[in-house]
Amino acid sequence: MRDFLLLYVQTLMVQTTSTAIANSKYLVDARLARWLLMVDDLTRGNDLIITHELLSIMLGARRPYITAALRDLKNNNLIRSKRGQLTIIDRNGLIHLANGSYGMAEKEYDRLFHQVIG
Repeated sequence: MRDFLLLYVQTLMVQTTSTAIANSKYLVDARLARWLLMVDDLTRGNDLIITHELLSIMLGARRPYITAALRDLKNNNLIRSKRGQLTIIDRNGLIHLANGSYGMAEKEYDRLFHQVIG
């Protein structure tokens, strides 16, 4: 159990570091793409029930920036959205838009827990 918890702490540290780097280095659209990808990893299906207000809180950005970024994602056919609901259409497009801010922590998680789960 101790080894498992230490692996969890390590992955949490990698995720926290990745988030700090993304928040300091990337614009709202890349951070939004990264966040949507991370949520998509943790949920079933491509539909997310979420508001612009919650996204603005989660990304530390003003709501008008979130609205503009979501409009851009929608115009580029990466997502569909309607009031309170968002559907990911093009995951690979979101990965491209995230511009390297998504994937490092996820690869580390897979690497570390592959040791445990095998």
